[in-house]
Amino acid sequence: MNQTLGITIARDGARLKAVLALPAPSPVEAMMLGKTPEEVAELMPRLFNLCGMAQGLAVRLATGLETAGCDPRREILRDHLSKLCLRWPALIGHDPMPLPAEWSKGGAALQRWIWGGARPLQLADWLSSGAGISPLLAAIAERFAPGEAVADLPDLSQPLSLVPQENSAAGRVRDADLMRQAEARYGRGPLWRSLGRVVDLDRLCFDRPPASRIAPGVASVAAARGAYTLQVRLSAGRVSALTRITPTDHLTVPGGMLQLSLETLPAEKASLASLVVDILDPCVPVLMREVADA
Repeated sequence: MNQTLGITIARDGARLKAVLALPAPSPVEAMMLGKTPEEVAELMPRLFNLCGMAQGLAVRLATGLETAGCDPRREILRDHLSKLCLRWPALIGHDPMPLPAEWSKGGAALQRWIWGGARPLQLADWLSSGAGISPLLAAIAERFAPGEAVADLPDLSQPLSLVPQENSAAGRVRDADLMRQAEARYGRGPLWRSLGRVVDLDRLCFDRPPASRIAPGVASVAAARGAYTLQVRLSAGRVSALTRITPTDHLTVPGGMLQLSLETLPAEKASLASLVVDILDPCVPVLMREVADA
C-alpha cells in the first residue's frame, strides 16, 4: 500500500503548476469496525506516532468515554518545537538548536524562550530584533515576498467535508494580533503559517488545546497540524462506522492549502517548494519532483 504523497511541480509561465498523487486511503477505519469504543480509544494512540493522543481523545469525546489523562498538549509542544529547533533550521541553512530545557512543562520559561523576553507587540520589530527564535522566522520571511506561496481559504467550518478550508495551527490562532500583522503584510503564506506554530506554542504554555464534542458521535480535537475530526457510529455497543478526517486530508484536497501555496510560488523560486511543503507539513512521507514546463 502506497502511503507516500506524490507532488509534481512544473513551470507554468511565471508560476508553478502542482499535481498531487494522494496516498492510498488508511485502513484504520475498517480495522476499528466491530470493536468497542474503549478498544478503539486504546488502539488509536498506539497506531499513530503522530498525533496519537489527539486521535484517542477524539474517540473518547465522540463516544462519551472518560477523558481524564488524555491531553494532547505535550505531543503538540513536541511537534512544534521539533519544527522550530530541528527541521526548519536545517532547510534554511541554520544550525539546529536543542529543544529548550523542560519544554514539556510549558509555562513562563518556555514563553521567554520563544520570544526572548515578553511577548512582542509589533511583529516587524521582533523579526529584526534577534530575540528568541526571531532569526528563524526572519529568515523564512526573507525568502518569500508578500503574496508568495499563499493560500487564503475559508475558516474550518465543515470539518467532516473534504472541501478547501483552513485546517491548520495557524488557522486556529488567526485572530491573534501578531497573526493579523503577518497576514496584512505577507498574506497567508509561509511566514503566517510558521508564525502560527509559534503563537500556538505560546498559548499552549498555559492553555489546553481545544477539544470538543461538536455533535452526537462527532468530536474535533486540536493537534500540531490542525484539527482531527472523528465521527463514530455504534451498534449494540460496537463501532459500526468510523469516519476520520485529518489535517492532511484538508491540506491535499483540490484547490486546498497545498496546491494553492505551491501555485502562488513564483517559478523562479521553485527551489523553495520543499520548504513550503514542510511548513504546510503533511503527515505522510512526501516524494516531490520537478518536470519540464506544464
